[in-house]
Amino acid sequence: MIAANREDELEGADVSTTPDPDVTDHETRADADAGATDGVVVRGAVGDDLGGVLSVGHRTWLATYEPIAGPEYVAMGLAKWWTSDVVTDSIRKGRTLVAVKGDDVVGVATFGPRDESFVLWKLYVLPGHHGHGIGSRLMEAVVARAVEGEHQRITLSYLEGNQQAARFYAKHGFVETHREAPGSGLPESVWMVRELDAGEPA
Repeated sequence: MIAANREDELEGADVSTTPDPDVTDHETRADADAGATDGVVVRGAVGDDLGGVLSVGHRTWLATYEPIAGPEYVAMGLAKWWTSDVVTDSIRKGRTLVAVKGDDVVGVATFGPRDESFVLWKLYVLPGHHGHGIGSRLMEAVVARAVEGEHQRITLSYLEGNQQAARFYAKHGFVETHREAPGSGLPESVWMVRELDAGEPA
């Protein structure tokens, strides 16, 4: 749902238009949610997850953005933000989280710096897995990373017209700050922020 289109300002071009979140509820790090009763584990991505992450991106982008911004925007976004090089770089830098069920990646979130901000760049869950809290669990993991890094806020953006994104982010405490008009007849990018309390649980 994030639609920043500002990869030139970011390290490693770790960008995307933001997430197709979990609508109705919408690393090798040991922070996996191993207690998940539905068999879905949220953890830091590793190299072996590359194919699964790319699959989530390609499968969600068409459904999410073609109705809002058209096929050319989808093709541009996939070519910029969902290539092996971009995703591999994000995984190597520890900026990609995955939700995994069995051997399948069913959700993805990426984050990274932009100026002084902690930005959520991507958050997508495969349509067949919406409504099970996976998007919310990915969001909780992103918040935990921001808190660990002692960031005071998380920022993100989504394309105007993505009502699923608008509802999901509002539910998770984000408020709109401003909008950017990209031109070329594309919808505006709606920027949001969530302030993090110093004592917020990770």
